[in-house]
Amino acid sequence: MFGFDPTIVTFTVYIIGMLLIGLLAYRYTRNLSDYILGGRSLGGFVTGMSAGASDMSGWLLMGLPGAIYAAGLVEAWIAIGLTVGAYLNWYFVAGRLRVFTETHNNALTLPEYFQARFGAEHKMLKIVAASIILLFFTIYCASGVVAGARLFENLFGTPYQTALWYGALATIIYTFIGGFLAVSWTDTVQATLMVLALIITPIMVLFSLGGINEFSTILESAGNRLDKNFTDIWSGTSLIGLLSLAAWGLGYFGQPHILARFMAADNVRSLTSARRIGMSWMVFCLLGAVGVGFFGIAYFYANPELAAAVSANREQIFIELARHLFNPWIAGILLSAILAAVMSTLSCQLLISSSAITEDFYRGFIRPKARDKELVWIGRVMVLAIAVIAIAIARNPESQVLKLVEHAWAGFGSSFGPLVLFSLFWKRTNSNGAMAGMLTGALVVIFWNKVVPDSGIYEMIPGFILSSVAIIAGSLISGKPDTSVVENYEQATMQYKASL
Repeated sequence: MFGFDPTIVTFTVYIIGMLLIGLLAYRYTRNLSDYILGGRSLGGFVTGMSAGASDMSGWLLMGLPGAIYAAGLVEAWIAIGLTVGAYLNWYFVAGRLRVFTETHNNALTLPEYFQARFGAEHKMLKIVAASIILLFFTIYCASGVVAGARLFENLFGTPYQTALWYGALATIIYTFIGGFLAVSWTDTVQATLMVLALIITPIMVLFSLGGINEFSTILESAGNRLDKNFTDIWSGTSLIGLLSLAAWGLGYFGQPHILARFMAADNVRSLTSARRIGMSWMVFCLLGAVGVGFFGIAYFYANPELAAAVSANREQIFIELARHLFNPWIAGILLSAILAAVMSTLSCQLLISSSAITEDFYRGFIRPKARDKELVWIGRVMVLAIAVIAIAIARNPESQVLKLVEHAWAGFGSSFGPLVLFSLFWKRTNSNGAMAGMLTGALVVIFWNKVVPDSGIYEMIPGFILSSVAIIAGSLISGKPDTSVVENYEQATMQYKASL
């Protein structure tokens, strides 16, 4: 009647709101610490919501529902593994890492922390860690660009190659302007939107099908036709397959964008409330994402005339359900949740990658005495550069969000996960063991599927195990760490215990 699409109007208003938050955060970004970690000032609520939102990218509303839609509840092992891994990460790593990074030269980035923790006089440890971050985060950023492009392609009818730029532009702008505070504040809004969308949508799908009994009848019919048991969490895979799905949880210990939230908390005690908030949010989101894919099987089987887009790309399932089941105004809000998931993760990945270049390369090697204003602007320029590379990687229209995330997640989990744990809990770890572990984890993930094709084993499993072995062997073979390294470790441990 008014000549506009309510869905697009709602979607656009959301984007404008995120940009305004970025402008507000700009006023509070005075130095590099503010730009990278928000001055270590995040309270429990923002830390919990931001950690969750930065963790759950576009794969939560696209990749996971799509996997459930294609294979059934067996894919829910991903959600189970992630939930267990996230809780263990909050419980064992969060508080210690917050204290250890502050006591070890007030490290602002993970590479900087590794160098300070292991007392490496040379800078290769820092260089290798920063290089791994750039490698895998560029792939990870590409997954966010793909998810955003799919959304803009579907909503606005624009070609995929054009939608790539639309999907990335809003995120790039507010990350460029406001840095960590903009990312964290917008994460809080985006996390709220995501959980509401994932609670409402499966309920509406079930309601539209006529209730649980009618849903069960339709699902059984679909399973019989396709010779699949969608309801059996154990079917259609092997023990190795189940372990590979659950092994996603191992990745949490090494994800720089999540660990940065722990480092940015205002104190250790606030991390307890952050854990409760973050884990509650995560459980609701994962249950909702599984519900979208699971109930969607029956919905599109009962409405085959609507299934064309999902048949072509299963990761479109949430988008199609939102558009078919809801009033256009509500659909706009729900579709904004996908952009929220994309923006929340992509923004922090861009920021961590930018931080690696600015803090670990530029200030570490090129201009050690650079002033904060210069470093902040170098960081902003690097956000743009990394985004352009990620867009170039995502240009293949056949790219799948879950596959890109799967590889990058394993890369970080294997390269950094074991090292983070050993750095916090084993004082015998030295720089040689740290270097061996990082390189082993990264190389195993990169080459596993080439050396052992069709193994069915998620590269996270061999990567994490072999990285751990390399850390232990490298540390024991090369002798004990310096006395100062051990003393710093013991001091940080005592300070952590005192902060509880």
